[in-house]
Parts: sequence; C-alpha cells; structure tokens
Amino acid sequence: MNEFLKNIDIEEMASLAGKLAVDYGTKLIGAITVLVIGLWVIKLIVKGIGRVMEKKDIDPSLSTFAKSFLNMALKTMLFISVLTTVGVEMTSFVALIGAAGLAIGMALSGTLQNFAGGVMLLLFKPFKIGDAIEAQGHKGSVSAINIFNTILKTPDNQVIIIPNGGLSTSSLVNITHEATRRVEWNIGIAYGDDFDTAKTLMSKLISEDERILSDPEPFIALSALGDSAINVLVRVWVEKDNYGAVLFAMNEKVYTEFPKAGLSFPYPSMDVHLQKQ
Repeated sequence: MNEFLKNIDIEEMASLAGKLAVDYGTKLIGAITVLVIGLWVIKLIVKGIGRVMEKKDIDPSLSTFAKSFLNMALKTMLFISVLTTVGVEMTSFVALIGAAGLAIGMALSGTLQNFAGGVMLLLFKPFKIGDAIEAQGHKGSVSAINIFNTILKTPDNQVIIIPNGGLSTSSLVNITHEATRRVEWNIGIAYGDDFDTAKTLMSKLISEDERILSDPEPFIALSALGDSAINVLVRVWVEKDNYGAVLFAMNEKVYTEFPKAGLSFPYPSMDVHLQKQ
C-alpha cells in the first residue's frame, strides 16, 4: 500500500483534478445559465401567446391547452439543450424518444384525429355553445365544446357525446346560427273550398301575431293540387327564439278558425267500384 502511494504523483493528481474541475465546472455553470435564461424566455413566450389568443378571442379551452402544450414542448427542448451543454450524448436518447412518439401516435391515431378536429372546431367556430345543430345523425343544443368531443343536449334532456374527428370532417347544419328563421306550413283544404277565403284568413291570422316579422313579407300561395286536397303554402319569418312557439300556435289557430270560415280538411279517400259478373 505504501509502495502504491509512493508511485502516485501528487502534483499530477492535483493538476488533473483541477483540470476536470475547470472543464466540468465551466460546463455546469453554462448549463445552469442556459436553464435559467431558457425558463425565463419560455415564460415570456407562453404569456405572449396567451395575450395574442385572448385578443383574437380564441376559445378558453383551446387557449389553455395550447399554452400547456407549448410550455411542455419548449421545456423539453430546453432540458435536452442543457444536457447537451453538460456533455451528455443525446443521439440515442432522442432516437428513443422519436420511436416512442411514433408508437404512441399509431396507438392513439383516433384520439389524435379527435384532438385535431377539436382544434379546428375551436379555431374556425362553425358553431358555439348554445347553438342548435344537426350532425352525425343527431340533433341538439351544444352544451360544451371540448378538445376531443362535443356534447349536445336534446330537447328531452338526453346528453349526446360526438367525437370531434368526424364532426370536423363531415357536413353539419347549424340551425340557430342566423338571427331569424323561416316557419312554413303546407295546409290542405278540400276541392271546392274557396282559396281566396283561405288566403284572406291566413293573412289575418298572420297579422294578429306580433312575433311574425313583416320583413321579409309573409308568403301565401296555392302550391299543389293533391290527390284529395289543394295545398296552401304559407311561409313567414320569425326571430329564431320564437320559431317553435309560432309554429305550434299557428297550427292551433288554423285548426280552429278554418272550419269556422267554411274550409275543411279532407281525409285521403279512395273510390272503389264493384262490378258484378
């Protein structure tokens, strides 16, 4: 043991230790500096993106997710840069992360499609919360727009969850997007009934309902000669919130007032002639 210690050059060891301390100390100080400045810059970038999204009136759900995702991505790149500064070989590590990302992406392809669809819906806003829409074979009022799915509530209080992937790539109908809607009736009256009487009475019923708009002007016409009735087509415009109330109220008025004016609602009928042989 003493012989071993004698063979060791103390000055050489001290010189080597000093060199290592200088080399790694410099790298460590550089890495800490990069980390501190990088975290500060990332914080400024994320805050700036948040302000821009707020000014652009981006949906809060998308804004929160985008800021979190950006923050995580930038910090990941920063930590890789810090480890590289210290001297850690990152080639194999980055390749491993890439392979893992590819495997996860393939496994979650449907989820990623829904995520992309949610981003598109929140950015372009084909509908908003409270709108009534019809899509993917379902109809209801939008109660929530999430990153991965959209939630509808039906008039009978059922909850429908639709994945955003299909919702963003297929056609949909936004029923309440516009401020006004057209209400339409197709009323059948019997052959022989006076059409002018029906038209005059319909005009009177329309003028008595203050919820019906005068512009565009109501439209009344004889639309078709059916098998057992002549069809009177009526079109009026109302504010979208009054659509259902006006539709049902006018149905009741027509059913009550038309017979009083001598107008009848014919039933489908068929004449059968029997011949004796």
